[in-house]
Amino acid sequence: MYHSPNISIIIPAINEEESIGLVLNDIPKDIAREIIVVDNGSHDNTANVAENLGAKVMLEPLRGYGSACLRGISVLKKDTDIVVFLDGDYSDYPQDMHTILKPILTGNAEMVIGSRMLGVREKGALLPQALFGNKLAAFLIRLFWGFRYTDLGPFRAITYKALLSLNMADKNFGWTVEMQIKALKKGLRIVEVPVRYRRRIGKSKTTGTFSGTVRAGTKIIYTIFKYGFSR
Repeated sequence: MYHSPNISIIIPAINEEESIGLVLNDIPKDIAREIIVVDNGSHDNTANVAENLGAKVMLEPLRGYGSACLRGISVLKKDTDIVVFLDGDYSDYPQDMHTILKPILTGNAEMVIGSRMLGVREKGALLPQALFGNKLAAFLIRLFWGFRYTDLGPFRAITYKALLSLNMADKNFGWTVEMQIKALKKGLRIVEVPVRYRRRIGKSKTTGTFSGTVRAGTKIIYTIFKYGFSR
């Protein structure tokens, strides 16, 4: 008998009052059993907006993208089959979730990365420093592990079993690249699919400032070399 997969969506969010409602409303209906919005220390109405729209809201006071993702993972039900990660700033198109999920649902992948490089991007959606960082990270990963990623995009899906096997630990900017490296080291079946990308609502907490760009880039490169030289 066909088992309809239990899909959970985790959305890290901080001060996304203006965008979180748009994100939640654009998620295809009946695709997920639960939507978890992790409020990572917002000073606005993000949590209330998300809760009013039916999301399960969790609070994570320790700032950091990875901290928010880890908090979301900690409350997943044990019978979860697939976990989708999606940003709360409305830069991703939640409608592309079917594209993200298809390789897993058809048995062709255990992890799927939504690639903004392969998809259509609104002009200015990815700042020059983000484009350069992606290219550099992809080059280094290919150098160490021989696998060609095109993006470190946050919009992604992974089977719950595979996710647990990765023992994710990074609490900030290294989260996405840690997952992609550990997936290679575990021998997971990985697929990239094109996704659309637009300018986010509000200012980026990472690439929106010079200091944020430097800190994020340093952590990503550090993470790659950390795992590259510990093989």
